[in-house]
Amino acid sequence: MLAVSYLSPNLLWLYQSLGDSLGQRLGCSVAVVQGEFDPLDDPDLAGDRWDLLFICGLPLMRYGQSVPHQLRPLVAPVMDGARYGGQPVYLSDVVVRADSDLHTWDDLAQSVFCYNDRGSHSGYSRMGYELSQRGLDWGFFRQRVESGGHLRSLHHILMGQADCGAIDSTVLDQALRTDPALGQKLRIVTSLGPSPMPPIAVSQRLGQDVIFALQQALLQPDAALQKQLAQAGMLRFAAVDWASYGSVLAMYGESEGVGGGENFKF
Repeated sequence: MLAVSYLSPNLLWLYQSLGDSLGQRLGCSVAVVQGEFDPLDDPDLAGDRWDLLFICGLPLMRYGQSVPHQLRPLVAPVMDGARYGGQPVYLSDVVVRADSDLHTWDDLAQSVFCYNDRGSHSGYSRMGYELSQRGLDWGFFRQRVESGGHLRSLHHILMGQADCGAIDSTVLDQALRTDPALGQKLRIVTSLGPSPMPPIAVSQRLGQDVIFALQQALLQPDAALQKQLAQAGMLRFAAVDWASYGSVLAMYGESEGVGGGENFKF
């Protein structure tokens, strides 16, 4: 089997461990690679060459609208930590430098906002939705800077190239586990969400028997995989379906309607 991760590379080691575990359970080889394209631009996805996908809910839903019968969401992680409430959800943490004079939402007005890419729910459209809910538009920020990834956004903020950014809370959690000193350099101003957790999706081409076996292997991990999940701050996996991600698509639609000028920097 071939699997691709379109998520932040700081958890690629876990997805590869998942691939090894699934391969042992199903008696096959599962190779997991980091995606080189945005999912909506990936020729291998368009050609249905991936068997498993680690993917954000928004591009999955958008892809499913145009190619409705190729993929299906299978499971999503349930993260450790009280703020996740034992549910397959995550947050968009709006972070600044620890020494910044930005402490509240209102302080963010006319700051430089950094995001990973415009196709991201956690990094971009969730902020657009928040602006809409507050009766604001993108003109709330002086400028928007695209970094190309959550970890790059953190670097931009630390280097003073941006004032704030919306970061997938699970990516931030892992970054802090990897480098605890980072917690002294960054501060969370507010957290947006919760939103449904990025799922593991599967190609329908595999057939119902294989899909069921994959789902059961993830819902009932062996001791070795449970240890790997714990190292990544995950409690378990929960079964999900298309309905689990309807809210993401709705927020994207509202975010797309938020105006405010093209104050972008690339």
